[in-house]
Amino acid sequence: MRKQEIDHILERMLDSPDNVSDLNVTAGKPLQVESSGELVSVDIDPPLKKLTPFQTEIFALNLINQDRRLTQILLKEGSCDASYALGQKARFRVNIFSRSGNYSIVLRKLETRIPTLKDLNLPAAFAKMVEEKNGIILVTGATGSGKSTSLAAVLNEINEKKSVHIITLEDPIEYQHPHKKGTFNQRELGTDYDAFASGLRAALRQAPKVILVGEMRDRETVEIGLSAAETGHLVMSTLHTVDAGQTINRILGMFNTEEEQQIRMRLADTVRWIVCQRLLPKAGGGRVAAFEILGTNLRIKDTILHGESEGKTYYEIIQAGKVFGMTTFDDYIIGLYSKGLITEETATAYASRKGVVGRGIDAVKSARGQATTDITELEIDEEYDHNTK
Repeated sequence: MRKQEIDHILERMLDSPDNVSDLNVTAGKPLQVESSGELVSVDIDPPLKKLTPFQTEIFALNLINQDRRLTQILLKEGSCDASYALGQKARFRVNIFSRSGNYSIVLRKLETRIPTLKDLNLPAAFAKMVEEKNGIILVTGATGSGKSTSLAAVLNEINEKKSVHIITLEDPIEYQHPHKKGTFNQRELGTDYDAFASGLRAALRQAPKVILVGEMRDRETVEIGLSAAETGHLVMSTLHTVDAGQTINRILGMFNTEEEQQIRMRLADTVRWIVCQRLLPKAGGGRVAAFEILGTNLRIKDTILHGESEGKTYYEIIQAGKVFGMTTFDDYIIGLYSKGLITEETATAYASRKGVVGRGIDAVKSARGQATTDITELEIDEEYDHNTK
C-alpha cells in the first residue's frame, strides 16, 4: 500500500457522510468514520469488508513515514501521536496504538479555518477570558469534546485585539494561527521540543504574554504552569476531567500530601476560569456543546484553600454565581432543552444531577402549557368514610 493509495482511501473516507470528525482503521472491521457522534462504515472500491492486521500495520507505517522517533515510541509504549497532511484538503491528528499485537489507528480531522467566539456561539464568559492578564485558564472534558477548538477561538480573539507574544506547545499543532495584531509562535511536540514540561520551561525565557500548553499531563508541567501564572503570564491548558471540582482534585492528586496545602494556595491565587465541555446529540442531527463554567471569586478561592464542605461545594457556588457568567452543566442543559436544541431524553442522560434537570424540564413544560406527568383522571373520592377502619 503506497502513500498515493493511503491518500485516496483517506479522501474517500472524508467524502463519505457529512460531519466527519474521526477516521477509524481497525483490524476485523471495515473502514469507519465518526459522523455526528456515531461510527459509520465506508464503502470503497475494491471493497474492504474486514481489514486484516497486515493492512492496518502497513497503513500505520505509511502515516509514521519512517520517523524513527515515532517508531521507537510506538514499539516501547504501545502507542504514538503524529500529524498527517492530506495535501491541501485536510490535516489530521493521528493516534496509532497496539491492540492484541495488531495496530489500530484513529485520525482526528483538524479544521483549517480558525474558529471565532461568534462562530462557535460560546458563552459570554469566553469574552471575559480574552481580557485576563495573567493566571490559569483550564478547558476540560473528554477526548473529542471541542476543548482545542474553544481555546483556538480565545487565542484568535487575543491575536486580533492585543499586540502580544503568544507561544503554543501542542501535540500536534491543530490550528495554524497567522500573525495578526499578536505575534504567534507555535511549537510541536517531538519536532520542536521533547516534552511539555521542557517546552514550558523554555517558554518562560521567550518573553511571551500568553502560553498555551496542549495538555497538563504530569506534575512537572502543572508545577511550571503555576510558576508561569505566578510570574505574570496567562497560561491556558486542557485536562481530561468531567467537571470543575474534579479538575481541582485531579491537580491536587498529582502532588504529595505534604505539598497539598501549598498547591491549594497557589491554585487559589492563579486559577481564573475552569470550563468543562460535553458534546450532546442535537435534536434533528449533529451535536451541540454544553458547558460548566467556574470563575474565580472569594468563595471559590476559600473552597480551593480549605476543600468542599456541606453548603459550600463548587456546584453550589457555581449555581450562585450566574450573574458573574458561571453556569453548571445542569442549568446549561435545561437552557438547551428550552431552546429545542436537545430532547428530554438527551437532557436526562447527560445531566450531572438528574433531579435538578428533571425539575428544570418540568418548569419549561409548565411555561409552555404542557403536561408534566402522564398520570391523568385523578378525582376526590367524596364518598370515602373517614370513620372506616
